[in-house]
Amino acid sequence: MLKQRVITAVLLLLVLLPALFASMTWPFTALTLLFVAAGAWEWVRLNGGGGVLAVASALLLALACGAAWVSGWVDSAPGGLWLGATGLWVLGGALALKAGPAGWGLVHPMLRCAVGLVVLWLAWLAMCAARARGLNFIVSVFSLVWISDIAAYFGGRAWGRRKLAPSISPGKSWEGVWSGMVVVLLVGGLWVLADRHWKVDSPSLYSVIFSGLGVLGMMLMTAFLTAMGVVGDLTESLVKRNAGAKDSSGLLPGHGGVLDRVDALLPVFPIAVALGALT
Repeated sequence: MLKQRVITAVLLLLVLLPALFASMTWPFTALTLLFVAAGAWEWVRLNGGGGVLAVASALLLALACGAAWVSGWVDSAPGGLWLGATGLWVLGGALALKAGPAGWGLVHPMLRCAVGLVVLWLAWLAMCAARARGLNFIVSVFSLVWISDIAAYFGGRAWGRRKLAPSISPGKSWEGVWSGMVVVLLVGGLWVLADRHWKVDSPSLYSVIFSGLGVLGMMLMTAFLTAMGVVGDLTESLVKRNAGAKDSSGLLPGHGGVLDRVDALLPVFPIAVALGALT
């Protein structure tokens, strides 16, 4: 299992990194479009949609992404879109987690499917917008989620006592969440210093927040983004638990599905791009 997991991770990086670091943005835009289309297929299947509906939904989302691409929104989407996405995640995420897996199952399947497609479309558009801002910016957003996840895992294993959401994801603890926040705050501070001392193509997310809101604002917003990553993770977990599924699919051997790998990124990227408007 570990060998399979490592092989899949290496293959993903071999595909993702060249697209991310390409001089032009279209390889990353196209690659992530394929990923979110696969995520749409997984989401609809988890929420009661059959095979035909899942495939049709993936194609529909791909067309919606393509339309946004042609319209130039991957470079400059309306600013209000990111504020709306932030509100959707803050309010919708809170309601979903409060209702839990059982409450989620009471929502009409078509509405659940539609919400997922909108969330995936917004996340894809936000990733493209982040890439358009610059490599340093988008890498800092990816790193925030990945670092907090790693720190939460090890912090939870070392000190985890109080369960975060036992009915949704029994393995997560409050101590793990705090560990993730602390480590991300430290990394954010170091990143701001690095931006000042080394030539970069764009300010990182941390530098953007620091320049707009100061030290306290950066600490609060970084903690908020880390928390929203946890919300994204828990939201996907409750959907899987309601569906009685361990993974969102088997598309990524050893890792589960696409949604299993991007769940925490879904809320973080739109909010990060909204904060990017500070400069």
